[in-house]
Amino acid sequence: DDLPLFSNIISDLFPGVERPVPDYGNLEDEIVNMCNSMNLQVTEWFKLKVIQLKDTIGVRHGLMTVGPAGGGKTCNARVLAGAMTVLKGDT
Repeated sequence: DDLPLFSNIISDLFPGVERPVPDYGNLEDEIVNMCNSMNLQVTEWFKLKVIQLKDTIGVRHGLMTVGPAGGGKTCNARVLAGAMTVLKGDT
C-alpha cells in the first residue's frame, strides 16, 4: 500500500527522472532452475520474493526474514544461495 505513495514522493523530489529498470542477468532463469532442482513450485510471487531478498541483502548490513511456519522463508534463502552460487561459477 505504501509503494504508490513512495513513488509519488520520489517523482515529486526528482521530476522527470525515470526509475531505472534493474538488470538481473540470468538470475531469474537460475531461480527457476534451482526451484526445479529442489522440487519447489515456481510462481511469480516466489521469484519476486527471492529477488527482493537479493536486493535487501545488497543494501543492508543484516536482515531477518519473518513470517508463518511453512511460508517459504528457508526455501527462499536456499534458492537464492544456490542461484547465486551457480551464477558465480559462470564468471
